[in-house]
Amino acid sequence: MNAIHVGLLGLGTVGSGVVKIIEDHQDKLMHQVGCPVKVKKVLVQDIDKKRQIEFGKDLLTKNADEVIHDPEIDVVIEVMGGVELTKEYILQALQAKKHVVTANKDLMAVYGTELLDAATENGCDLFYEASVAGGIPILRSLVDGLASDRITKMMGIVNGTTNFILTKMSKHGSPYGEVLKEAQELGYAESDPTADVEGLDAARKMAILARLGFSMHVDLEDVSVKGISEVTDEDISYSKRLGYTMKLIGIANRTRDKVEVSVQPTLLPDFHPLASVNNEYNAVYVYGEAVGETMFYGPGAGSLPTATAVVSDLVGVMKNMRLGVNGRSAVLPQYEKALKQSDEIYAQHFLRIHVKDQVGAFSTITSLFSERGVSFEKILQLPLKNSSLAEIVIVTHQASNKDFDEILGNLLDLEVVQGIKSSYRVEGNGYS
Repeated sequence: MNAIHVGLLGLGTVGSGVVKIIEDHQDKLMHQVGCPVKVKKVLVQDIDKKRQIEFGKDLLTKNADEVIHDPEIDVVIEVMGGVELTKEYILQALQAKKHVVTANKDLMAVYGTELLDAATENGCDLFYEASVAGGIPILRSLVDGLASDRITKMMGIVNGTTNFILTKMSKHGSPYGEVLKEAQELGYAESDPTADVEGLDAARKMAILARLGFSMHVDLEDVSVKGISEVTDEDISYSKRLGYTMKLIGIANRTRDKVEVSVQPTLLPDFHPLASVNNEYNAVYVYGEAVGETMFYGPGAGSLPTATAVVSDLVGVMKNMRLGVNGRSAVLPQYEKALKQSDEIYAQHFLRIHVKDQVGAFSTITSLFSERGVSFEKILQLPLKNSSLAEIVIVTHQASNKDFDEILGNLLDLEVVQGIKSSYRVEGNGYS
């Protein structure tokens, strides 16, 4: 093989990083695969646009067919984003017997199973390490490094935008709206931040992690999602007083043959390793029956970190080409999908409520919890200034989601309760 030719779909931030790494690390790539790696064609929207890297215009095209159907191109790297059109391009590339590397979490969360099946049918590789946690090699670690273990739980910070916002709110006492604006100005958040702040971006990544870690067809709609847009300064303040740090945490948990997957603002004890992951950084905590606890930490986004994961996948494809084993790395899910019901999901819970500041109010509330067998680990009760109300903050012991949700519903029926201000999951008091 004289050279391996690569075609790119997209030349934005990540695509430019991919080209830069291929050019700057040519000696290392040649050492890894035994031949040069050449970028032959790149799909762009505007050929004349000024870019961060020097690029010959003869290598650029506005016609996707010139990348997908070029017989000399061996590997198509997709870094253009989007879902429906991108899916069609990737299917065409696989049907043209081209291997594909993608950084597209949205695509893989929605159509991953279909695309992986198409790759296998056509004897092609489809790698997507960069779709989750940027430069952290978490997917490769699950597939290869922890292949012999049985993963029981994965929890982590997989969205840098929300972690930046919550870090600023916690450390500087800044209000949510102010920090969101700062994140947008710094380029950490989009002009429309919905996918990040409402937890959708993290949910897509958790669906991919759960699918690989549990060897089960977990779909995006199977992920329970709650974002951070309703987190208040008071929530942050009370959690700190109780020894917790708030993070948007993705959780994928397996008990025997059933799983739960969720994304939600979560309180972690200050001593938990994930509590010290700040700003735009990502980290994923993985529990295996044999290996115990492991944590993967690093930059979750950015041109070069994400591009590094893309080019690492490219190296994997090229090594498979030399060995003649392309299309054989995908392993079909081992287990039928089985999701936990609300009475099978157990966690601790943080609850903040306003009640009438009168004798017997607290005992009325505690009796409601005790009827369900739910006890308290921590309690704060404080009078509200210039008000006849008191604020009660509770952290429960382990309780099922079903019991806790029914308690919340019944609390609102109590005459002494004036309102439920917030409720969050609590994780990691014993790490697991």
